[in-house]
Amino acid sequence: GPQSIKICGKIFFPSDINIRMDAQKGYSIVYGEIRAGDDIVDEVLVSVFRAPHSYTGEDSVEISCHASKYIQQKILELLIRNGTVAAQPGEFTQRAFLNGKMDLSQAEAVADLIAAESEKAHRIAISQMRGTFSDEISILRADLLHFASLIELELDFGEEDVEFADKNQLREIVLKVLSITKELTSSFSLGNAIKNGVPVVITGKPNTGKSTLLNLLLKDEKAIVSEIPGTTRDYIEDTVVIEGILYRFIDTAGLRETVDVLENLGIDRTYKKISEASVVLLVADINEGLTALNETLGDLQRQLTGSDRKLMILVNKIDNDINNKKEEFCDKPILNNNEQLLFISAKTGSGIEELKSKLGELAGSDKVQEECIIITNIRHYEALSKVTESLDRVVSGLDNKIPEDLIAIDVRQAIHFLGEISGEITTDEILGNIFKNFCIGK
Repeated sequence: GPQSIKICGKIFFPSDINIRMDAQKGYSIVYGEIRAGDDIVDEVLVSVFRAPHSYTGEDSVEISCHASKYIQQKILELLIRNGTVAAQPGEFTQRAFLNGKMDLSQAEAVADLIAAESEKAHRIAISQMRGTFSDEISILRADLLHFASLIELELDFGEEDVEFADKNQLREIVLKVLSITKELTSSFSLGNAIKNGVPVVITGKPNTGKSTLLNLLLKDEKAIVSEIPGTTRDYIEDTVVIEGILYRFIDTAGLRETVDVLENLGIDRTYKKISEASVVLLVADINEGLTALNETLGDLQRQLTGSDRKLMILVNKIDNDINNKKEEFCDKPILNNNEQLLFISAKTGSGIEELKSKLGELAGSDKVQEECIIITNIRHYEALSKVTESLDRVVSGLDNKIPEDLIAIDVRQAIHFLGEISGEITTDEILGNIFKNFCIGK
């Protein structure tokens, strides 16, 4: 803020007595002491930024002190005593947005960058913060504004029967924008999974090695492993990063007929978790053969029919294939489209690296490139969905030759929702909801 350098000068004393903080240039660092009266609090470095060349676009000061909590608290107390106000969550980034240093989608990317727990989530946030998504939205909005202006012009001269817009050309513009918005909208399922962790359910009959597999993937004894069937009564969940992607692995109760009330509750929760998963790993014991696998596979395939959830069948315990059952699984077709079969040993780790690679393919890790545009924010997804609905009505209106004034309404709606993404059109309520989730100090 405008008083930041002046207030800092009240508690900071440069080692060079000739240096005056209020005269200090931007992009400079000064060494000295923070003092409370005659007491030295710490030796610090003070970085000065002058408007508009700072994160917020305002005069700013950054104090680099030692990491003692007492020192940090003492400096904050001194600053507040001399007239500063503690920042609200996200206030620095909100000021940057309000001062035109970034648009709203870039501001939201700052929060995503801070919260990123994996390489892929970090890469998407960096791309969005650099303006890749903003630039795309800006181009789409400019195309629609041009389209809208031509329609509005025709309406102004409606009585003179003047045509300013080539309807075929306008239709091509709308179809181009529509194609891009649909592509962006469809990327949300991938983006949301990468941002929050790809949910992977491990399921199957009891004693097939589900808990052993979970422990191996997590590299931790998270789940109790026992030869007693039905050991896992409830689901166990934990996260791990594999090849740059955060996964949420969920070990579930074994699927079987039982009269145990508690175990049945666990099995009900298993089916609920399967319905929420992106990937389902069905674990089978190779020694129980294909017949035992089919007892659970059919029900699972029916549950997944019509969804975009992926199914991978893991035939486990190949290190103990005493009955040479492997060929039995390979000879008979049991897979539907987009399903995969993999032989593993959760005990020895055989096949696990291939499993990790396959998981990356199913999660779409190859689609996350440096300059890719993938939607991770539910607000953006909802706005783009509304843009798509509006433009679908525009295309239908052009095809059915409905009056231009009705077409113009839908075009204006599409422009409005694109403006909501970038922050060109916003409200205090939207800003409040966005920035309240930021950490304090950013």
